[in-house]
Amino acid sequence: MLARVANNLFWMGRYIERSEHVARFLRVNYFSSLDAPDELSQSRQFVLRSVMYMAANEIIDSDIALEEEEVLYNVGLNQDTPYSIVNGFVNAHENARSARDLISNELFETINRIKHTIKGYSVEKLVKSQLYDFSIIVSDATSEIKSKIESTLLHDEVYAIIMLGIHIERGLQVARIINSKVSDASTVKNIYGDKVDGNYQWSTLLKCVLSYDMMRRSYKKTPERINTLEFLILNSKCPRSIKDSLNKMNNYICMISKQHEKPVNSAAFLIGKMASEFEYKLIDEIDNNLEECLANLIVKLADIAEKLEEDYFDISHSLEVKKVKA
Repeated sequence: MLARVANNLFWMGRYIERSEHVARFLRVNYFSSLDAPDELSQSRQFVLRSVMYMAANEIIDSDIALEEEEVLYNVGLNQDTPYSIVNGFVNAHENARSARDLISNELFETINRIKHTIKGYSVEKLVKSQLYDFSIIVSDATSEIKSKIESTLLHDEVYAIIMLGIHIERGLQVARIINSKVSDASTVKNIYGDKVDGNYQWSTLLKCVLSYDMMRRSYKKTPERINTLEFLILNSKCPRSIKDSLNKMNNYICMISKQHEKPVNSAAFLIGKMASEFEYKLIDEIDNNLEECLANLIVKLADIAEKLEEDYFDISHSLEVKKVKA
């Protein structure tokens, strides 16, 4: 497989997963605020800043008033903002088109159809009245695409590369969502103290990651800070947890790596090392220094993604190897 094509498959998976998480975070935060237990959490400005923090990694000062329609447009349908949902689908489509010969007709046609649907969505409807409908279309679309990946592709190197992209992006997005909601919870607590039920922020966090019902089933109690963080970070049975993403990444890198031994500082080595570290982590260790742990996690996942591109998807490197072999 050409390094360029492998890179296309990897990024196709990443863009699909990124679009799903941004759309769900936008919907859950926007509409759950209507039933929030405190005035701050009900504030549209508070919600919009939280959305921008997660989607664009922008920390916006509370003194700056955000325009709701502008934020919704930028996050949803603005093709000039790199973090927008529509750009995620446009980029996923471009990458799928470049790897057309290696994926199924069903998968490509699904991505193609959905890209046109999202790209042609009415901006006025999105920012005025149909945010919920738009976000549901995006969530259903990404589920359909991933279903086609699972059910129509051979489970070989092509599948492993796509899934590697999906799970790296899932780990990054879940970490960013946790970061955003922990920040929200901290802000609310600083203002209201124990007067406000803090469980609202943790319930919202779980819903943003599609894990609320299963967390309640697992712990049989109301979501609180510790059990929520433990479930989303360290529970290997939760398919949305960071630990599960690391384990899946380790499985898929083994499928595409031709070496039984993992050279130090290779992508396979870094993934295996990180997965092993999380195997024996305790939530108390993480919670005692949560902000730094999440920041380190995001940096390490980004480094692994760069190392994967260097080891497997670097076009210039692959050309040099071919010249040496020749």
